[in-house]
Parts: sequence; structure tokens; C-alpha cells
Amino acid sequence: MKPKILLSTVFLFLIQISIAQSNPTPAAKVQNALKEKAKLTKNSTVKNIEFTNIGPTIMSGRVVDLDVNPNNTTEFYVAYASGGLWYTKNNGTTFEPVLDSSPTQNIGDIAVDWNSKTIWVGTGENNSSRSSYAGIGILKSTDNGKNWTNMGLLDSHHISRILINPNNGNEVVVAVLGHLYSPNAERGIFKTTDGGKTWNKTLFVNNDTGIVDLAVSPNNFNVQYASSWERDRKAWNFVGSGENSAIYKSTDAGNTWSKISDKSGFPEGEGVGRIGLAVYNDETVYAFHDSQFRREAKEKEKSDSKALTKDDFKTMSSATFLNLTDKKLNTYLKMNGFQEKYRAENVKQLVRAGTIKPEDLAKYLENANSLLFDTPVIGAQIFKTTNGGKSWKKTHDDYLDDVVYSYGYYFGMIRVSPKNQDQIYIAGVPILRSQDGGKTFKSINGQNVHVDHHALWVNPKNPNHLINGNDGGVNISYDNGDNWIKCNTPAVGQFYAIYADEQTPYKVYGGLQDNGVWVGPNNYEASVKWHEEGQYPYKRIMGGDGMQVQVDKRNPNIVYTGYQFGNYFRIDRVSGTQQYIQPKHELGESPYRFNWQTPIQLSVHNQDILYLGGNKLHRSLNQGTDWETISDDLTKGGKKGNVAYGTLTSISESPFQFGLIYVGSDDGLIHVTKNGGAQWQNISNGLPKDLWVTRVIASAHKKERVYITLNGYRWDDFTSYVYMSDDYGQTWTNIGNAVPDSPVNVIKEDPVNENVLYLGTDNGAYASLDMGKTWQPFQNGLPNVAVHDIVVQKRAKDLLIGTHGRSIYKANIEVLQKADKTVKDKNVYVFPTKSVRHRSSWGATWSKWLTPNVPEKSINFYVKKGGTYEVSISLEDDTKLMTYEIDADAGFNTWIYDLSLTAKARKKYLKKSEDDVEIPKKKNGMYYLPKGMYSVKISGNGGNDSVNLIIE
Repeated sequence: MKPKILLSTVFLFLIQISIAQSNPTPAAKVQNALKEKAKLTKNSTVKNIEFTNIGPTIMSGRVVDLDVNPNNTTEFYVAYASGGLWYTKNNGTTFEPVLDSSPTQNIGDIAVDWNSKTIWVGTGENNSSRSSYAGIGILKSTDNGKNWTNMGLLDSHHISRILINPNNGNEVVVAVLGHLYSPNAERGIFKTTDGGKTWNKTLFVNNDTGIVDLAVSPNNFNVQYASSWERDRKAWNFVGSGENSAIYKSTDAGNTWSKISDKSGFPEGEGVGRIGLAVYNDETVYAFHDSQFRREAKEKEKSDSKALTKDDFKTMSSATFLNLTDKKLNTYLKMNGFQEKYRAENVKQLVRAGTIKPEDLAKYLENANSLLFDTPVIGAQIFKTTNGGKSWKKTHDDYLDDVVYSYGYYFGMIRVSPKNQDQIYIAGVPILRSQDGGKTFKSINGQNVHVDHHALWVNPKNPNHLINGNDGGVNISYDNGDNWIKCNTPAVGQFYAIYADEQTPYKVYGGLQDNGVWVGPNNYEASVKWHEEGQYPYKRIMGGDGMQVQVDKRNPNIVYTGYQFGNYFRIDRVSGTQQYIQPKHELGESPYRFNWQTPIQLSVHNQDILYLGGNKLHRSLNQGTDWETISDDLTKGGKKGNVAYGTLTSISESPFQFGLIYVGSDDGLIHVTKNGGAQWQNISNGLPKDLWVTRVIASAHKKERVYITLNGYRWDDFTSYVYMSDDYGQTWTNIGNAVPDSPVNVIKEDPVNENVLYLGTDNGAYASLDMGKTWQPFQNGLPNVAVHDIVVQKRAKDLLIGTHGRSIYKANIEVLQKADKTVKDKNVYVFPTKSVRHRSSWGATWSKWLTPNVPEKSINFYVKKGGTYEVSISLEDDTKLMTYEIDADAGFNTWIYDLSLTAKARKKYLKKSEDDVEIPKKKNGMYYLPKGMYSVKISGNGGNDSVNLIIE
């Protein structure tokens, strides 16, 4: 018997909840939110709680652009899609971030005027994928990133290319792709001649068509070529082509433009997809076209021995089906992953009985994702003109298969060698090189190079010298791509989800965009010493786009994880075995719909029980070996399109009661069951409509309490939607009003202090100390980057932040967990501190050439008022040894004490001590406290408090 879905008919509302609009957030509102966040950051009471980055680094993240100093090729900048801008002056050996002081880390393109060292950053990624974040306009820096000025184009969202006149740094031409999920007017080509003070729109097609590429003749800034791209992305569908996709040309430095692709031999019409450009000189140009036109149908060969395809069953009669040989039918069933119970004999019986039809053997395999990959489009094409665009010819005869597959919208880069017009490079999966003008191609994807490519720089003085940017970072070649160096020291991983297990010391897990699932130590510090040791601290345990992770608390070697669209596995890390565990629908049923980031959860009540969400909720009682479906469709039923939609996105089972489960969907529904799925109730009425439910969290402090976050990113709606209920979702309170507008990805309650909540948005993290009444930016050491996941490791009292662009950060939150009324009511409160073990190595080193070992002890304290405070170090008998004057901010503070003594304090100590104590001068000239108990007192602004410091 199928479980019954109960729809609640009566809802009581604590507050008036506004209905979400699908209108994009205005640029002015976005700017106000950034100003509001900056103000909140300055006054945040948690601003001194420091985050440290714990990697990983080696798998890197998506690079969108490179800019190299033509006079010194060891100096260059690398732009990451959501990880900011990084600078190297030693050929990629080390990098430093230079965009961290800006309000965003999202980049579409960069350009550097090396004469004046002026950097231009076009914010908002130029790709159009699921996590291509919008920008805030165009930024400019004249001091290598110490300061950034927003120069306008605030509603552009996605900037694809920037050109600087090499003879006039104030003349800049910018290609704007525009909004990803909605129409807008600020797209096309914009030009400034006064360094960005004013802009003139010189090319505009329409509100749905932007400019995806812009290239200039190497020796003539007047001659420029641009490609327009009409695209339409929705959460359920992506159309990456349109009749307004075309090529344009300017002969007056971007002031005016003419369409040159019409009736020229270049494709025209609704099938024209993304176009990339490479200009060799004024007249010779290459175009990389992602053709969405359908391939010519080939006449099927009629042969009894030919393997069956799913298309064969779409028109097959029952009589013809029953005449198929068992061997032929079984081959089809096995090769296409049908469940073991479906074999020729019993499937034929189902057809005889009329339970299923032959076409069901095709429908069994067809979901949104399979239909996307089955689309028979032409795909990658290379065209060339030698007369300035008057005519174009395709350079190759055959299809360029296995280059962009069905996601050509994600690629499009093409480059030509400045020294040889016949030597070109195209970026896809993998990167290809042609040495005959595009007639034939060869892969130059090295073993240490990621397969998805987006950026390439070809040295104009040495064409064998290449710098490549891909989904796995940066690679350098000096032999034209035959061999590559990997340059991945920045922590720029794009995490979707993270997890912390309960080992001692605990390990951190995470799934990354196009870089699989990794596990590593929580105390990782980025370094290159692993080159010497031969083993990188993090290990990859899954490929593809890494997804959610759950670890058996009884045995940390049993890990559940997988890749996109619900492809999950149970991994035994000891034996190395992987068991595929995705639930399968029945023959005759519509396929389950699985989200790109399919949610999973191990039951806190029984670690053999696993939940997995498709469009229905599935439960396994034996670690994913067998499944039962415990709901009907808990979504609005999906929409026609080529992206899985109408899927569950979040699952949360209450720690108070087995079978009290909440689920949320990508189309805005939230359901609850109190009896393990026997009955379900829709509790989303009255909430904003149609928004992606990024989290639903059952409280660990109160059985009736539940939190949700909604996300309007896929509507270009950047409002912060956060809600709480204390009655199982019957009524909701909006607790997101105090969060500056930014799409919200995750909420987490503190496991110790129920008043403390943590929030992750597309623009950083927040903390609330009053259950959501107020929110404060929580990001000391953390840039303005998208936060996709938050985890609290209970034993270590660590908060882990999974970012989509800057890997994983960690902060100790013990002081927040203790932040009760007693703490807040005192003018000064010093938190208890753990003892320190005395080391004879303090102040010493085995070589004079090395940095001495200096201890650090963190003294955490809270003050009501900011100002100057006195810290005193005293003996047990209150003999004051030393005093320090420090500045403190209102809220939480940390004073780092190096446990040293002055010469004067040493004498005072020895005079008071009755024991025979030695306090020798160390190699660094310092004295350090011996074993014993001391008092640390902080006083000022009408208050004081002290804590014991024990050195063992």
C-alpha cells in the first residue's frame, strides 16, 4: 500500500510572510546589501574569531582567465570562477590572493594594463553552468589588489571579456553576457575612454542575448570581433542557442559594430550556440561554434545481429517484441543497467499480460539527464575566415566528437598561435591542438591535467610556451602541450558539500565541482613538503562531480558518497570495494528524478538505515543494499526540460524521534512525516513559492523545531530567505530579515547553545547569537565567497565552512557555545583556558638558520565595550609579573600570549619563588614561564575578570 499524502488545510501564521517574486533583484538593492554587510562586518561581535584554511589545494578549481606580463612571463594573474584573483611572480611556484578585499570572488574575465599595472576584473562567471555566480559589475585596482573600485556595469551579472587599448589604458572595451536566469538590458558591448568613469553601450542585440566573446587583432586595436549568444537557463531547462547568436565586427575600436555572419557560410538560425573567437590578424579569424543543429539521421541497418537500442522499443509492437530472441533482449537489459529481476523471460511475460508495453523499455532509461546526453546535435565546429568575415569555411570534414558532448555551453575557447596561423587550440574535454589550420586535431591533455578547459595563453615570443587554465587549476607547458607542469598551491576548491567524522583526530570529507570526493586531516596546513614525503594528505575516494558524504559512526571506514544525479556508492575504505546503491524504479514506472546534488542521510537512530531523495523519498534498512520507497512524489511533478527538476534537495530526520522526517524540494515544497513515511503533510503553504529549498534542518534542541532556507538564485532573486518553526512547520517565522540580501545555501544550529545559529550564503557566512533575531558576518580570514555547507564537529568544537571557491575553513567556536547571559551581562568576561605543556624547545631551534619555536597561547575574552584594556600576568599570590596594554573590540576577542617573561619579571619571579627554579635565556634571547599556575587578568572600561593559566 502506498503511503498517503496529507495536505494541511489550516495554517496559523505568526507573521505575515511575503510571497516570493520571480523578478530579479535590482542592482541597487544588491549594492545596498554589500554596504550593509560591510557595516555589519565592522561592528560584528564575532569578527575576531579567526578562520583558518585547511585546504585542500591539489585538485584546485575552475579557472576562467589568465593574464601574463609580456615582458616577464614568470609574472601573471589567474582568475578563478568563484575563487578570486591570484598573483604569481615566480612562474606559478607560489600565488597570493589579490581580490580578497573586494565584495566578491566571482570572476568572468580579467585584463591587466602592464604599463600602469592597472587590473580590471569583470565579475560574474562567463560560463552558464549550475554554479556560475553573478557578479557586481567591473572592478579596478591600481595597487595590485590592495584596494578595488567598482567602475559600474552593476547589473551586468556576467562579464565575458575585457580589452584594453595597449596605447591608451583609459580606453577599455567590455563584453557583457548579462543575466543568466532572466532578461536584462545591461548586456552587449560597453566602452569607456575615461578609465571607467563613464560607459557607452556600443552593441546591443536584445534583452536575452549577450556577448560571450570579444577578440582584437594583435597589432590593430581598431579591428575587433565579437560573438553574441542567445541563451535561456531555467532550473529545469537550458537552451544554449538562438537565432540571435552571431558574429560582429568593429573597425573603429569598438565604437560601432556590424553583423558579419549572415549569409557568409557561418551557421545561422536557432541552432547557433556559443561561439568562441581567435584573431590572428585583421583578416584571419577562427571561430569555435557549439552547433545545436541536429545531425543528419542515418538510415538504420537492418540486421538481426545488430544490438538493440532504446529507440527500437519506442515504436515496436508487442508481437515484434515477443519474437525477439532472449539472448538479444538480455544483452540490452544487462548493458543498460536494468535491475537483475528484469530478464528476457519475465519481461516478455509482463508484455503478454499487458502490464507493460515495449516502449516502457525505452522510458525506463529516459530521465532529464539521459535526454540531455541523447540529444543528437552536431556539437563542436571550427570555422575560419581569411577575408575579415566576408566568408567563413568549416576547417574539417568530419564531426568533432568527444570534445564538448552535450554541454558545449560550458566551453568555447579557441586560440591561435601568434607565430603560425595554422596552429590552433580548442578547449573542451579534452584540450586539442591542430597544426594544419583545424583540419585535424590531437589531444594535448597530459596525465596531470584536468580534462575540462577554459583558458589558454600562448606566448607570442615563444609559441611552445603555454599556460592553461582548467577545472583543475593551472598547468604550464614549454613544449607546445606535450608535457605539463602543475601549479596548484591556491586553496580554491569548489565544494558542494562537506562532512566531519567522529574519529580522534577527526577527518574532513567533501564533494567538489568536477573534482570528485576527497578526505583529509582537519589540521591540514598547505605546504609542498608532501612532494618530499611522497603522499598528499588528502585522498580522492570518488570521481565525477563530488556530492554529499555520510560516514558510519560505528566504523569510519564505511563511507556513503557519489557523484551527480544520485549516483551513490557504499565504500569500504579498508577493502577498497564500492557498492553502487542508487534506488531503481520499477519497469512501467516513470524513472525517478534525482537532483544534481541528490541528498542522503544516515539515520541518527540506526546507522544501518540510509535515506536518499529522488522525487520520492527512499529508505534502506541495510546500508543501501535494498530500498523501499516511503512516499509518493513530494514535488510538484517536474517540468518538461533537459535538466532534472521536481526533485528533493534536503532531508533531515529528527534526533528526538525515529521516523520524524522533513524533506524539501527544488520547486519549493516542504513535507513532514511523523511516522516514517506512512503519512506526509505539505508544510510549505504560506512560504515564498517555487524557490529551491537548500536546507531543512530538524532541531537537536527542541522536537517541534525546524529550520529552512530557500534560495532564489535560479530566478536571479538574491533575497535572503530563512525561516524557523516551533510547531513542526505549521507556522513559520521569518528569521532572515536581518541578513543582507544574498541567496542562502545552508543553516546550521549549534549543537550546544540553542541560541547560536550559523548561516552560509553566496556571499559569505553569518552567525546569530539570538536564534536569528540578528545576524553578524562571521568571516575573519574568510573572503566574500559562496558558502555551500557548514558542519559542526561536536567533540572538537570546530565550525567547518565548505566554500564553493576557496576550499574549507575551520574555526573553534567554544566561546560561542558558552555565550550565555552570564557572559553577555559582564563588562569583561575571560573564558577558561586549557593547560599548556612546558617544552624545553621554546625559543630554541636545532639550527641557527631556522626560525625558533615560539609558543602561542590564546586567551579568549568578551567585552561589552570596545577600547583599551590591561592584561596582567600574576603569580598565585597575586604578585604581578607583567602587564600589557591591548585594544579590544566589543564582543569576542583573542589575545595571543607567547608565554615569555621580561628580564625584570624573571628577577621578580625568582625572588618570590621558594623552589630552585631555572629560567634560562633561550637562543632567541627570550625567557619563558616555568611550570606552575598563573593568573591572567583583563581589566578596563568598568570591568575585570581573570582566569587561571596552568603550565604543566
